[in-house]
Amino acid sequence: MNGGNCYLTDQFNNRDALIGYEDIGHELVEQFPAGIDAFCGAVGVAGMMMGVSRILKSKWPETRVVVLEPASSPVITKGRAGTHSVEGIGIGFVPPLLKRDLYDEARCIPEEEAQAMCRRLAREEGLLVGISTGLNVTAAIALAKELGPGKTVVTVACDTGLKYMKGDLLADA
Repeated sequence: MNGGNCYLTDQFNNRDALIGYEDIGHELVEQFPAGIDAFCGAVGVAGMMMGVSRILKSKWPETRVVVLEPASSPVITKGRAGTHSVEGIGIGFVPPLLKRDLYDEARCIPEEEAQAMCRRLAREEGLLVGISTGLNVTAAIALAKELGPGKTVVTVACDTGLKYMKGDLLADA
């Protein structure tokens, strides 16, 4: 603590984050009263995925929850870290808040596919999102194709593309 002027949140162990992210779960339950077949999202600290999963699994235990990570750093799926440029996720170790009983599957998504999705979302939908959102949408589309027609698959747009404006991510969008 720096002279009493700051507070160490200990984000990797702070379970209060789960409570805060439960609001997204409650909102999803309200917006999809008929249920959600699958929910997926990228893991950084794991607060969002675990908070949402707690609510969805309590309401609909059969909801398939899929956690995501960059394919070049498959810590959750394969136990090894690697380098990547997806900010906020793929932290190089399994975060303490990630609980195996709250997700059904972990998947790796190639960063190139996530980047291509960012460009597609900008070009086709007018959405300026970052690579972690591109990763989420890529996985959600794959899940929807696997589950088939009539199924509800949900993910979140968790970041903005503003931080990528100086790079080449959106140069050809």
